[in-house]
Amino acid sequence: MALTGAMYTGVSGLSVNQTWLNVIGNNIANSNTTGFKSSRTQFKPQFYVTDASGSAPDTNFGGSNPSQEGLGTVLATIEKNFSPGAIQSTGQATDMAIDGDGFFVVKGASQLYTRDGNFTLNANHELVTGDGQFVQGYGVDANGVVQPGSLTNVTVPLGANQVAKATQDASMQGNLNASGAIATGASILASQDMVSISTPATAPTTGTDLTDLASATSPTTPMFTVGQTLTLAGSKGGRSLSPSTFTVTGTSTVQNLMDFFQQGMGIDTTVPPPTTTAPPGSALEAGTAANSSRIVLTGNTGSQNAIEITGAALSSSTGTGPLTFGDATDAAGFTSNANGESVHTTFQAYDTLGTPVSVDVTAVLESKNTTGNVWRFYADSPDNQVGGLTVGNGTLTFDNNGKLNASTGSTITIDRSGTGASTPLAIKLDFSNLTELSGQQSTMVMSSQDGFPAGTLDSFSVGSNGIVTGSFSNGQSRTLGQLALATFTNPQGLLDNGANMYEASAGSGNAQISAPGGFGSGQIRGGSLEQSNVDLSTEFTNMIVASTGFSASSKVVSTAQQLIQQLLNTVQG
Repeated sequence: MALTGAMYTGVSGLSVNQTWLNVIGNNIANSNTTGFKSSRTQFKPQFYVTDASGSAPDTNFGGSNPSQEGLGTVLATIEKNFSPGAIQSTGQATDMAIDGDGFFVVKGASQLYTRDGNFTLNANHELVTGDGQFVQGYGVDANGVVQPGSLTNVTVPLGANQVAKATQDASMQGNLNASGAIATGASILASQDMVSISTPATAPTTGTDLTDLASATSPTTPMFTVGQTLTLAGSKGGRSLSPSTFTVTGTSTVQNLMDFFQQGMGIDTTVPPPTTTAPPGSALEAGTAANSSRIVLTGNTGSQNAIEITGAALSSSTGTGPLTFGDATDAAGFTSNANGESVHTTFQAYDTLGTPVSVDVTAVLESKNTTGNVWRFYADSPDNQVGGLTVGNGTLTFDNNGKLNASTGSTITIDRSGTGASTPLAIKLDFSNLTELSGQQSTMVMSSQDGFPAGTLDSFSVGSNGIVTGSFSNGQSRTLGQLALATFTNPQGLLDNGANMYEASAGSGNAQISAPGGFGSGQIRGGSLEQSNVDLSTEFTNMIVASTGFSASSKVVSTAQQLIQQLLNTVQG
């Protein structure tokens, strides 16, 4: 082969080693590029010139091998190294990394793929890449359920409002003490004796005007005047009740006043009493003074239903309260004695406007039977707009194993008239998680309720399954979408478009797009970024080898040139 052939062989070495150095330089330059995948250079020999093809051995000759001269090297391929890079936490919600195989799907003028999860939110709250490509995923329906199949832009509407939801269901949890005492008594409160202002004084009736009432000790001094406002803030089971008011008009009667006390103290008159106490409610009985009457209030059974109206609990806009109440024995001979095993809890619900609505639930042991015990629950709400505190009651029947067997009246209704919210607010109480076991203190709490007030989307996070979950200021969370990942049969066949973007080609095959974990794809690590997978120690070693190969190839060229020059000098000489 001519000396010029050796020169061209050396040039081929210069060319491929130069390419290798370019690849190494690109790797090193991108050693800190997020999601960057390094490349490696592969060479192969060029074709060979065959001087002798060789021969087979026979009985007289041992045969010969082929004799060939190589003509240098050429570039075989430049391969991407798609091994994962280290994942680093950033704390930035819009940053995402793929732990495993796969690519984020992004869309601009065309659909592209990337490992770079350095995303941001644009002015329309859409998740985009640094150069504005839309990150693709799956949307959700009105109930926050992911709708797979059709790709769409992933949107995180920070600052958006969430519509309030009225409470429909509330679950109660705890244990009712089966060994407690049955409730047999109730609070009985009586006012001072009252008379009608007349000569002679007469006992008031339920139809007597309030402006005609006087205390039996001051029979000529009216107790009430038109425009006077009474404020009642009694207690029940030792708990302070929300204040309620009553304004005296020219037509207000004793019955109106009795209803006010009954409703303001949360006495449920629909519950049948045991034979050991009087019916719950308010009544007008004969007083101890001649020609007098007194108002008698009988509460519901159970220690947690014990009612009390102290002197400070009833006030008037014109001074101290005109009436006083104390424990008493009623006309039937029943004495004030609120007893029996009972437990109370308070929870917060919401109406259709998201306004908080307070609900009190009290459970009282009503009876014991061979087939199981029966408890009575009472529901009150200071936010009930019409009819006082009482909003419902029912029974809870337990079997011999302490499990709830049946319940009645579990749906309570709260009047929301005049609030702008839908009325009534109906709430179903679920007592199925209550037990009734002996030897344990009665406890009852609300474990969950499905209502919430209006809220603002404050933040979001991305789970390993790509689900984007928004957190609202009202404590609620909601699924906003799900990121999609793409995998390829041959990722080496992807076209690198620069800027960490890849394009599918005939060599890569079509993208298989799914939620994270599908088709062999990895998981999402929110608040993190994948680092470059460039190994600098390997690149520096390769750089030494490549530069040595380049220098050696240049030496072949210079040596061939010197020999040619000597040959020319010989011919000229």
